[in-house]
Amino acid sequence: MHVATMIPGRWCAFACLCAALLAGCQGEPAQALGTLEFDRVTFPAPAAERIVAIHVREGDRVTIGQPLLSLEATRTDAALTAARADSEQRRQALVELEAGPRHEQIAQARAQLAAAQAQEREAQMYYVRLQPLGRRQLVAASDVDLARAAAGDAQGRLNAAQAALDELLNGNRDEDIAQGQAALQAAQAQSEAQQVTREKLDIIATRDGVVDSIPYKLGDQAPIGVPLMIVLAGNSPYARIYVPEQQRADLHVGDKVRVFVAERTPALTGTIRMIRSEPTFTPYYALIGEDAERLSYLAEITLGKDAVGLPAGLPVRVELTP
Repeated sequence: MHVATMIPGRWCAFACLCAALLAGCQGEPAQALGTLEFDRVTFPAPAAERIVAIHVREGDRVTIGQPLLSLEATRTDAALTAARADSEQRRQALVELEAGPRHEQIAQARAQLAAAQAQEREAQMYYVRLQPLGRRQLVAASDVDLARAAAGDAQGRLNAAQAALDELLNGNRDEDIAQGQAALQAAQAQSEAQQVTREKLDIIATRDGVVDSIPYKLGDQAPIGVPLMIVLAGNSPYARIYVPEQQRADLHVGDKVRVFVAERTPALTGTIRMIRSEPTFTPYYALIGEDAERLSYLAEITLGKDAVGLPAGLPVRVELTP
């Protein structure tokens, strides 16, 4: 009778233990996997020029504004000089247009007008003298016709001289000045573009970080647009993880999460800085149980100073309970 009463008691204790274990398993926070990453800053070749200096090595820490690499500038300097000269020529031409004609030009035009007036008067007087002689047939008709043509030609020369003087007195047209201003602006823009290209030949760091890769060596001539240097920006990495779709609704930008890096302890504290709105397929290393057949959302987590010195690529595990 005593043994019979003890069996139900043992089963009861075992059931309570199982229930406690199941409750503990169900209470574990949701997790997501990923890796440590850095923002990669790429410096492409601005021109197909030869590398003449490399100021850093792979693995060096650099600060913003620090020289990294230099390209040969002979051809670009020549193009910049030509662009500046063209800009200056356009500027002087515009100044000339705005200033108008010189006093000497106006004086010359007036002298040419006076000479044309004298020639016109002389031609007209000669024609007038020949007209009565022609009517009395004392001179040939052809001579009268030549005198009439000379008088007309003299009148035309007088009109042209008068128009030339009026043009100088009225000054340059507003349309001509506007064209000169547009030409100057185009030349200045070309000069500024060449200046920017020249400055890009001396590549400097745009962010603090570590030199990750220098694909080309001293003396190489890389094509335009290919990376000459890659810098991992920042002092500490961030965590890039894949959030399962069943946890996506509970997470928001700014939430605090616990980040476990490889086998390191204790956990790091991170802040969610980005969650993609479009899902993607879970990468192979982040497959966990049933999540293998589900979509996930790419997220990035900012880490603090306690992550300084950690390299990129280390696997991370993140507890998603905010």
